[in-house]
Amino acid sequence: MANQLSLIFSLIIVLLSFLHLLTTSESAAAAATTTTTSFIRTSCRATTYPSVCVQSLYTYAAAIKKSPQQLVTTALSVSVEKAQSTKTFVSRLTKFRGLKPREYAAIKDCLEEVSDSVDRLSKSVKELKKLGPARGPEFVWHMSNLQTWVSAALTDDSTCMDGFSGRALNGRIKSSIRARMTNVAQVTSNALALCNRFAGKY
Repeated sequence: MANQLSLIFSLIIVLLSFLHLLTTSESAAAAATTTTTSFIRTSCRATTYPSVCVQSLYTYAAAIKKSPQQLVTTALSVSVEKAQSTKTFVSRLTKFRGLKPREYAAIKDCLEEVSDSVDRLSKSVKELKKLGPARGPEFVWHMSNLQTWVSAALTDDSTCMDGFSGRALNGRIKSSIRARMTNVAQVTSNALALCNRFAGKY
């Protein structure tokens, strides 16, 4: 009987120790997540659309940690993803039947602009990955290329939306494209702001 009680007592001690370690581990993970989230929120204050910035980057907190370069890489990758999704959507619209000539022309022009945007943003991500630990003139050169491409992508987004100006093109197609392009423009604008902030630190 004494042996059984001793065994039960030992098992309880082991279980309590395991639960303590588990709680400590969870607390540490929660603290790390809070720190990373705080880093993202603070960084996003430098952007034009801070709430969009936080929302688009929050789910990548574990990968970003507190790395300014990883933050910029993630922001650019989000922009590429949004732009690519919009490109696919606009491409499908060109196949719609019953489009007015002006609608079709505006959609085709927008598709060209958003395709250019995807290309430039993709180049920006690759350029940032080439950066590595580079500093000095090499860093400035890479960042200058990156900033030029992201700025150009932002212009592409704006040009697409300009193509739907005027009442003649009012309707569901215009609304749906503008909604998507506005989101692409916002995350791209935020990515550019984070790029500029990162470049300014070195």
